[in-house]
Amino acid sequence: MNILILGSGGREHAIAFKLAQSKKNVKLFVAPGNAGTNKIALNIDLDINNFESIKKFVLSQQVNMVIVGPEDPLVKGIHDYFLADELLKNIAVIGPQKLAATLEGSKEFAKKFMYRHNIPTAKYQSFTKDTVKQGFTFLETLNAPYVLKADGLAAGKGVLILDNLQEAKKELNEMLTNNKFGTASNKVVIEEFLDGIELSCFVLTDGKNYKILPYAKDYKRIGEGDKGLNTGGMGAISPVPFADDVFLKKVEERIVKPTINGFKKDNMPFVGFVFIGLIKVNNEPYVIEYNVRMGDPETEVVFPRIKSDVVDMFAAVAEKKLDQYNLIIDAKAAATIILVSGGYPEAYEKGKKINGLEKENNAIIFHAGTKIDGDKIRTNGGRVLAITALASDYKKALKKSYKAIKNINFENRNYRTDIGFDL
Repeated sequence: MNILILGSGGREHAIAFKLAQSKKNVKLFVAPGNAGTNKIALNIDLDINNFESIKKFVLSQQVNMVIVGPEDPLVKGIHDYFLADELLKNIAVIGPQKLAATLEGSKEFAKKFMYRHNIPTAKYQSFTKDTVKQGFTFLETLNAPYVLKADGLAAGKGVLILDNLQEAKKELNEMLTNNKFGTASNKVVIEEFLDGIELSCFVLTDGKNYKILPYAKDYKRIGEGDKGLNTGGMGAISPVPFADDVFLKKVEERIVKPTINGFKKDNMPFVGFVFIGLIKVNNEPYVIEYNVRMGDPETEVVFPRIKSDVVDMFAAVAEKKLDQYNLIIDAKAAATIILVSGGYPEAYEKGKKINGLEKENNAIIFHAGTKIDGDKIRTNGGRVLAITALASDYKKALKKSYKAIKNINFENRNYRTDIGFDL
């Protein structure tokens, strides 16, 4: 089987890592990939949003399956593009069609979906630049802190949580009238703040059947103690210690099942991953948001815990036989620590030489923002590496990850030393 993975981050490296372990005869391509995927697959220099160039490559290499890593191509309709083309329509695409991908492409669309299907979530209203004053009035009805979300895709940076009412009004105005997040904030969703602890639920579906993958918890803030600016994620652990069987049963019954059934009721064909951002409030689960792909860095702790063959898993999705796939999860815990470039998530430099990757350690090194430069590997992004380890519990896994980090260096590298601090 020839498989193309679209993307260049740690998520795509982790997926490729598990596909490469398959006993099946698989040829792997990653576009554009990174220095890590280059060791287990063939990196292809393709723009993941240029569907024409992807078509040419897929046909020339007789690709059987395309696994879409990031949200952008899904929101832009890559799955629909394949289905509408006679030459491509029989190639499996793991990732939802455009309408369903709007669950991530529009916060308001997702909220309406949740309300329609009685899925527990925070109260909200949405506003445009023409209704800024109504937005101010709505903020006045809420208690601090105030949650403002850009409706569209903003690369994980479109959510603001503010303690001060005047600041919230100022930021709402910035988002709507001064395009703080570009076109993503042409519309802004204001939500009531839910006070609890967050976790991530990952569901793989073939459109009618589903499997729940391991739950994970990630850490988004740049600073210790979850302070400072939001990032794409500074670390993650799986499983989640505070999510017991009773709570997870509530998640499945009140959220997962209504979500999958909602796709059917709304005639929204969904093949791929549903990432459900959850918050636990007084032992009750609420949905913060939907994503329509695996999370990053959660993939780096979820996929290493899958013991069954993931080529078979994706094939079962493509054939709509996911109910017949036996998903086997490792009882071990996994932890990942993200090494980031100095200055991230604000301005940072690329091209720093990475040393120590070849040293033996008890961790898996997933590449995120890396590139090959002759015989050297250099930084090529804000989040550079994910250092993942498995052990009998998350504390031991974290110790192994932190120990492995000591061997790996690049100029101005940064990482959080307190992943798991709140558990």
